[in-house]
Parts: sequence; C-alpha cells; structure tokens
Amino acid sequence: MANRLPTLLALVFILFWAFWAVDPYDRAVWWAENLPVIGIFLLLVLTYRVFRFSNTAYLLMAVWMFWHTVGGHYTFERVPFDGVTDLFGWERNHFDRIGHYTIGLWSYPVAELMRRRGWITRTVPVLLFALFSIMALAAAYEIIEWWFAALQGGEEGASFLGSQGDVWDAQKDMLLDTLGALTGLAIFLIKRPDR
Repeated sequence: MANRLPTLLALVFILFWAFWAVDPYDRAVWWAENLPVIGIFLLLVLTYRVFRFSNTAYLLMAVWMFWHTVGGHYTFERVPFDGVTDLFGWERNHFDRIGHYTIGLWSYPVAELMRRRGWITRTVPVLLFALFSIMALAAAYEIIEWWFAALQGGEEGASFLGSQGDVWDAQKDMLLDTLGALTGLAIFLIKRPDR
C-alpha cells in the first residue's frame, strides 16, 4: 500500500479536480487558480520515475492541491466556510489564508529534494533554502495576484485578489506561507526522509 500511495493520491485528485471543475463561480478566475495546480500536478506525474518523493512529501503537497482546487471553484472569498468563521468569531472568510499556510508545507518536499539529490548536503542550509524558496514564492504570488487583479479589473480581479477589504492581506498571506513552511520543516526534521 505504501508504494501505491502516490498513484492512489493522483487518481483521487483527478476525480476530485474533475468534480470541482464543473460549473465554477467564475470560469476566468477558475482558470487563473487552476493553471498552477494543473501544471504542478503534471510536473509531479512526469518526474515521478526520475525522482520519487517520500509518501509524507506527497501527502503534504496534496493538501495544497486539494484545498486550492476547492478555492478555485468558488473563488477563495466565496467558499462556504461559515461554520469555521463563526466557530472562531472571525469577521472574514479565512479559507484563503489556510490555503496560503498549506502552500508553505511544500518546504518539506523542497528540503527533501535538495538533500536526497545531494544538491545541498548540510541540514541548516537545506532548511534555509527551503524556507526562503517558499517565502520567495509567496512574494511572487502576491505580485502575480496584484498584476492579474489590475489587468482583469472589476469583480473578476477582486475575486482573484481575494483581499476582502483587508489592506494588509498580502502581508498576512505571506506570513501564513512562512508559518506553513516552518511547519513543513519541523516535520522534515522529525521524519528525516534524507536518511
């Protein structure tokens, strides 16, 4: 079963993605949100025989892919998340913030790839490289969000941006990416898939 986990995850994800691809709230936003998911999924499938990540890495990568797929269907600010919002007494829908946290978990596979391939051999530089990679990705994504929102304008731009009126949205999103990355690296230190 452990050897089949990546294949099982891929099959479940394909079915899940196909379900959420039907009748999204806004097809333009759906494409903008799903192109990264499709690209990364295909990259993982095409490189599977060249480099097989650990099952933990695949599970952590899948969390973001599943979460982002749902967010793309509704647009992140419109995902029905009221139960969680009410439970914590939040004033806004934080589905997108959790999504940012989940992308941070990709620090684990980044560290695993660097270490197992021997591209970086010492633990501290591996951890720093993985952390800074996620932080750089977070900053780049916020710039892309801004660019797309300005280009699209109107409701589509606002839906993709998803700031929900929070002037510090980009900074909070980057913080959650970073906290997710630190979580991923803590799991990496516990699991040590490079040994």
